[in-house]
Amino acid sequence: MSAKTIFQRIIEREIPAEIVHEDDLCLAFRDVNPQAPTHVLVIPKRPLRSLAELADADLALAGHMVLVLRKLARDLKLESGYRVVANCGPDGGQSVDHLHFHLLGGRPMGWPPG
Repeated sequence: MSAKTIFQRIIEREIPAEIVHEDDLCLAFRDVNPQAPTHVLVIPKRPLRSLAELADADLALAGHMVLVLRKLARDLKLESGYRVVANCGPDGGQSVDHLHFHLLGGRPMGWPPG
């Protein structure tokens, strides 16, 4: 990735964010434009453009991020349910070229999503 994305700037603390989780591999923070009462983004600290860029060697990172999503859902008391979304590419609705998962909850989710 050539230019820093907004997410890379959040990782480097150039832009403030309400961080709810951080470890060596990933960062989670509240979305500034929430689409649900609870809306958290989970991003890898290593710049990856999207799910399509994940390699077989990224198995541990991908699994770790899924477990962080599970932990956050518990910590944020989303017992009645939640949705995890990863938009991939322009047609998939991806607006920032840095892999990220949306954790959405706190209200019923409709289907189809969009």
